[in-house]
Amino acid sequence: MRVYFDTEFTGLHKDTTLISIGIIDENGREYYAELKDYDENQCDDWIKENVIKNLDGNHVVSKEELREELTEWFSEYKKVEIWSDCLAYDWVLFNDIFGHAFTIPMNIYYIPFDICTLMKIKGVDPDIDREDFAEMNEKSSKHNALWDAKVIKECYDKLMRG
Repeated sequence: MRVYFDTEFTGLHKDTTLISIGIIDENGREYYAELKDYDENQCDDWIKENVIKNLDGNHVVSKEELREELTEWFSEYKKVEIWSDCLAYDWVLFNDIFGHAFTIPMNIYYIPFDICTLMKIKGVDPDIDREDFAEMNEKSSKHNALWDAKVIKECYDKLMRG
């Protein structure tokens, strides 16, 4: 099962903390959560304006609760292939949810895949507006993890069709 995910976090630095995570599988099954224990002191004005304002507050969990919920969510699949976009921080934060790269659920393939690399291979400039590329007419809020996961899925689907 291909799963597309995105995270929002407190900044592009080594001590960043997870703010939210959005996941959608290839069939449209979704998961979204916001963390209640991210480091608010790391949020600069850009993060506050572009990420924090897009949080909906409907499902707020601790990191421990997130780990339990994701373990259950992923248990529905025999094998999981993870796709993200510019995934350097996303993948480190994903592994951190489970404590370590070696303790992610066993059904999740330990090598993640990056939509940027797929774009490059397919001859598409990876530095494009993802929503425009995916022809998503309904514009939502960039920097909402679930919306961004949906955009990644649509980009993947378009790349594989063409």
